[in-house]
Amino acid sequence: MCGICGKYNYAGTEPVNKEELKKMSDLLEHRGPDDEGFHTEGNIGLAMRRLSIIDLSTGHQPISNEDGSIWIVFNGEIYNFQELRERLIQNGHIFRTKSDTETIIHLYEELGTDFVKELRGMFAIAIWDSRKKRLVLTRDRVGKKPLFYSMNGTFLAFASELNALLADKAIPRDIDLRAVDAYLTLQYIPSPLSIFKSVKKLEPASILTFENGEVTIERYWDLPVSEGKLDLPLADVKERLYKELLEATKIRLMSEVPLGAFLSGGIDSSVVVALMARSSDQPVKTFSIGFKEAGFSELGYARQVAEMYGTKHTEFIVEARMTDVLEKLVRHYGEPYADASALPSYFVSRETRKAVTVALNGDGGDEAFGGYLRYVAMKLDSYCGVMPESLKKALLNFTRFFPKKAPYGVFWRAGKFMKASLYDDLPLSYLSTISFFGPDEKQGLFTPAFEAALGKDIRYGERYITGLFKAPAGQDLMGKLSYVDFRSYLPECLMTKMDIASMANSLETRSPFLDQKVIEFAYRLPSHLKLKGINGTKWILKETFKDMLPRRIYKRGKMGFGIPLGPWFRGELKDYWAGTCLSSKALGRGYFNREHIVRLWDEHQSGARDHGYKLWALLMLELWHKEFAPDFKIQ
Repeated sequence: MCGICGKYNYAGTEPVNKEELKKMSDLLEHRGPDDEGFHTEGNIGLAMRRLSIIDLSTGHQPISNEDGSIWIVFNGEIYNFQELRERLIQNGHIFRTKSDTETIIHLYEELGTDFVKELRGMFAIAIWDSRKKRLVLTRDRVGKKPLFYSMNGTFLAFASELNALLADKAIPRDIDLRAVDAYLTLQYIPSPLSIFKSVKKLEPASILTFENGEVTIERYWDLPVSEGKLDLPLADVKERLYKELLEATKIRLMSEVPLGAFLSGGIDSSVVVALMARSSDQPVKTFSIGFKEAGFSELGYARQVAEMYGTKHTEFIVEARMTDVLEKLVRHYGEPYADASALPSYFVSRETRKAVTVALNGDGGDEAFGGYLRYVAMKLDSYCGVMPESLKKALLNFTRFFPKKAPYGVFWRAGKFMKASLYDDLPLSYLSTISFFGPDEKQGLFTPAFEAALGKDIRYGERYITGLFKAPAGQDLMGKLSYVDFRSYLPECLMTKMDIASMANSLETRSPFLDQKVIEFAYRLPSHLKLKGINGTKWILKETFKDMLPRRIYKRGKMGFGIPLGPWFRGELKDYWAGTCLSSKALGRGYFNREHIVRLWDEHQSGARDHGYKLWALLMLELWHKEFAPDFKIQ
């Protein structure tokens, strides 16, 4: 696992020097504290920071091919590199190391830019081909590893994190207001956008090629939307699912350094720990995070799994006072990011890193096997399509009397999902279930100046989601929802969260559920095996592994990684939020109507409504401005 960066002065012959690269790579030291490496060749330069996991002695990067004409820097892990290596040796390639990095460069020699289709793993890769004067950048299929880049007409620069890229002072810092609008809708900024107009994020499953003065970006993989659903006996489905996940877990145990697992107490991480225990002759080291607010903590569930498999278990409690790391997190993310579970993810990564260097997790299980409650809600809504609009509105009006003091509680969800049912448009209905500021919740929020500055680009987030819903043609409701989550929420939000939270602590995380073979198999399963009836989320996963888990684990419903923001903002974080977001500096930026922000705050403080997640999004936006654009205001 590493951090990579580089620069190509393609418009001339201006050399890239090591000092210029070192400024960028030094800002990636947390991603790779064990080693650093540089390659400069006239107007091209590559650099990396290394977290040593495999081939500790000879895996130094950058690495070249036999004659030094092609160079690579690589962030990630390739789990099938050994079989690829054997094939390449048979074809005459000569290896100097035992690393997966060198395998990639020889595979590129063999296949050109199609090399990426052979890789099974997580990665961000940069390859310089001096013979063709070609720079190649690519990311893994689900976006576990990030890659930012910038072009200004004379150079192309890239880096694993935005901060490192911005070490190049030639990159402008003009804020992209579309990104701010999208952030408020989605809680993240979707690729290819970044917070700055001059910087793009390479999209997952994409390969960028710069050659002969031109950039081409192609998508090399997608979910199997054009293939039919599998028609297999239930026993065969369960057998194959077990084998696919077992193999995906086993290959992720490849490591020359200590390894463990995150254990949340949910079905996904519990399955991973169970499979790790079956694949290891040593007790698995497990790590769990919780809160003193019992309604938000899953530690009791995690403990049951740990006891069942005799793991070496560690627990950690997150409290409101620990938000003193927020400004540090803002610096690591580099752009506004509002998933509040970034905070406990950071702490569980920090505690885990004290004992191991690699941790497996359960990311991807919800998207692959239908685990989100919004899937249930939207399936129910599809049954209610014949309900008169007047009755829908009456039911929605009735939800006003539901208690709002417990975000993500049953009544809170009921009101949110009932509101979603009012939309005839599927993308807007979906958006209303995931947004902090949904399609109708921005009314009165923006100032006329912000709306004017956005112009035709207003509601970028809504158009982004609508576009994704057009892609999985012919799929049923579950197929569409899963596809959109795999293309948006999973890579842009969840993978961003885990990558930054873990790498800020020099910890590598691996996700068996995000193995491409598991994903492709799961997507082709009939929807009724994932969502059984109206409440049987992840049914086939639970049925397959129920004998390997405590009964309370596979019988429990979806909880989600909720954070007690409501009580925090009425308690220990009350003054911090008010001092930050109600300051003249914040309100003077010109994004929001003062009266609207004050009303949200007053409603939250009175207990009339719980706006904890909206307040968190506003807080993280202002903290980002304080760090990266303190004097910004809309003109």
